[in-house]
Formats: sequence, structure tokens, C-alpha cells
Amino acid sequence: MATAPAPLRTTVGNLCLGSAPDSWGVWFPEDEHQVPYTRFLDELVEAGYEWLELGPYGYLPTDPRLLRAELDARGLKVSGGTAFGALHRPEAWDEMLAHVRQVAALTAAAGAHHLVFIPPMYRDEKTGVFTESPELTAEQWAGFGRAADRLGRLLLEEYDVRLVVHPHADSHIQTQGEIERLLNESDSRYTNLCLDTGHVAYGGGDNLDLIRRFGERVGYVHIKQMDPEILAQVAAEDLSFGEAVRRGVCVSPPAGVPKPADVVDELARLDAELFVIVEQDLYPCAPEVPLPIAVSTREHLAGCGLSGTRRPNIDR
Repeated sequence: MATAPAPLRTTVGNLCLGSAPDSWGVWFPEDEHQVPYTRFLDELVEAGYEWLELGPYGYLPTDPRLLRAELDARGLKVSGGTAFGALHRPEAWDEMLAHVRQVAALTAAAGAHHLVFIPPMYRDEKTGVFTESPELTAEQWAGFGRAADRLGRLLLEEYDVRLVVHPHADSHIQTQGEIERLLNESDSRYTNLCLDTGHVAYGGGDNLDLIRRFGERVGYVHIKQMDPEILAQVAAEDLSFGEAVRRGVCVSPPAGVPKPADVVDELARLDAELFVIVEQDLYPCAPEVPLPIAVSTREHLAGCGLSGTRRPNIDR
């Protein structure tokens, strides 16, 4: 009797490396400061990556057949999709869900099983102007976890896609307390965490502590580092995230916090297989900037034991 093949593993054992349009300065579906998607895909391959996250919906082709053709021509595979939406605005549920369904359908068609859900920023990405209060009301918090679970259950049952909520600077899920509240008020069957190491650090959180105490809720990872000196400027000058990025808050390893090797070591202890997606916020940047950074980052992470040419056996 033949035995079942062992799950495909990666160098660390449970972690698979990829990258994202964000590392090429892509924040929007269309923008004059961004490189064409074909250049991003070509340079992703040149930098040595095989896995990618889809990025903002509309940047890469949204026709599944065209997307598949572009990826297959380059030997690329998709780790997950990316959607933006507000869980604290019940009146905007239908509009948000329509967008998320588009992303989920494309994600599933690409063979991926994660949807990275990013809360809206309460400051404009380009101007830094406050667009809403930085604090949720008690009523808004009361429904946040339930809304996440409602969305996560729908994605799982209708698309076989798992919801992972992404903490983000200048959003209502930014500090460690806010991250923990979301996890404590949601159901692990439907809502889990995209641990973005840079945004956790930006919000003053402790990545290693979150991994140790909430490891079973970490379903996906974005790995990046922040410059402590610019984080101090953010606090002293009340900078918006957009302005912090323009000042270079997001840095290449080994610079910045947290240390990638420490994060990789802690993630490698988890009883789960995870995508670890490189992101270095660069918007806006000159077209020639991203590729050398992508290469040096991959090489540094390989030195930490993290690489990835094979898909994790995803179970959450």
C-alpha cells in the first residue's frame, strides 16, 4: 500500500517567502508614480521570488484568464489577495462586501486561499488630513469582531478563502491593545491575523509577544522593519503614515525593528505553515529603486533561514 506523500516543506520548515506590489511602491490600482504591472512581475522574477500577493484590486489584471497567463508565463504563484474595507461602518457593509467579493473571486481563481483585509486609514494617505476620528466609539467596537466573523464565514463558505485582518498605521487596528481586542472578540474559525511586523512596530506593539501568545491566530505574515528614529519623529510631530513613508520609515533588513531573524525564529516554532510576504512601503519611489532592495531583502531573509519555492500546506 502506497503511503501518502509528506507535505511540501520550505527551508525553515513551515514558512514560505513571497513578495507584493507594495515592495515596488504600489499603493493604488492606478497611479502615475507606480510602475506598470508587467515591470513589477518581471522584476519579481528577476529578484528571485516565486510567490506574490495580488496587491490593490485593479493593479494586476482582474480577468482571471489574463492574470493566469501573465503568472504562468513567469512561473509565478499567488499567496493571497488584498482588500480594503471598514468593519466599523454597518451602513457601508454592502458596498464593502461587493468589493471584497471581487477580490475573493479573483483570489480563489488564482488558486490562493487567503484574503488580507486592511482597515481604512483615518488620515488621507497623500495629504495626512484626518478623515475620521482615530478612536472607535464603544458602539463601533461592540460590532467589530462580529462583523469580521460574518465576513470571514462568508469568505470561507463561498470561496474557500480565509480572512486575515491586517493591522495598519493610522487605522483603528494599529496598537497591540487594538489587535488583541479584535482577536479576543472574534472567532478563530473565521477571523485571524495577518501579522504585519512593521505596522505592529509602528503602533508600538511587540511582535514576538503576539506570536508567542496568539500564535494560533497568526494565519499569514507581512515582514518589514521600521526605522526607530523616524518612529520617534512620528510621535514627536504627529506625522501621518504617508509622511513617515516619504521620510523613509520602512527600511531594508538588517536595519530597523523588529529584527527579521528574531521574527523568523519565533514563527518557526509555530505548529502551522505560513506565507511570509515581504513588504517595504516605498510609495512614491523612482522606478529603479525597488529591484535592488527586493534582491538584498531576499538574500538577507535567506540568511535567516527563510526562503520559499513551495506552497505551505494551509490549514487555517
